[in-house]
Amino acid sequence: MKADLVVLSGCRTGLGREIRGEGLMALSRGFLAAGASRLVMSLWPVDDKATAELMAHFYRHMLGPERLMPSAALRAAKLEMRRQPRWRAPYFWAGFLLQGDWN
Repeated sequence: MKADLVVLSGCRTGLGREIRGEGLMALSRGFLAAGASRLVMSLWPVDDKATAELMAHFYRHMLGPERLMPSAALRAAKLEMRRQPRWRAPYFWAGFLLQGDWN
């Protein structure tokens, strides 16, 4: 799998389980082992509407005229969410992170 970016926007997609003798086993490990360069995932249960809003901002920053790198696009999307009264609380946007090649 040669993917520059995999987005796992569901609940707790960035968490895993400690397995004796193997270490931390998570969904992200499988994608990185399969060849994905970067992953965006969440650390806690996420609100569906807030996630849809965050992802719309994320993709617009990344694929629109700005053409930001995924790390910068995720940061910009989070800042936009933070400025909106409805989504101001970190619960709605702070659980998303980027793992892998940050460039």
